[in-house]
Amino acid sequence: MIMSTPSMSPRPSERRARHDAILQLLRRGGIRNQTELAETLANEGIEVNQATLSRDLRELGVLKGPAGWMLPGGEPAVDELTRACREWLQGAEAVQNLLVLKSSPGGATPLALALDHSDDRGVAGTIAGDDTVLVVCRSARGAGTLAKALLARRVR
Repeated sequence: MIMSTPSMSPRPSERRARHDAILQLLRRGGIRNQTELAETLANEGIEVNQATLSRDLRELGVLKGPAGWMLPGGEPAVDELTRACREWLQGAEAVQNLLVLKSSPGGATPLALALDHSDDRGVAGTIAGDDTVLVVCRSARGAGTLAKALLARRVR
């Protein structure tokens, strides 16, 4: 009998809470480097290692400027999936438990990767071509809901 150990990755709600805390701290200003950000998060009760913090900053679109870490263009940072939808997604159609995403040429892979990296438990997997992504959802209802949610992410 093969037994598996529970995943060590954080639950989506923990990740979202950590992202929210990072954004809130960066909006306050004064954070000069990742070490300072990690220490400030620890003071708020959020322990995070360097690799996770680097990934969080990248996902949030945070930039390193002369005065320290800041949000890009002074706008609220967006997650990887929202950024991919805004840049690549052109259409979405649910067909039973499948979702067909249309993108501009070359956009299917980054769109599929962003969806794979998201914490959406309703997605079983993706297959990307050049301008089309096939998303296998766990239910027909989930496919329809996801289509609407992805299209809504395109709005700025």
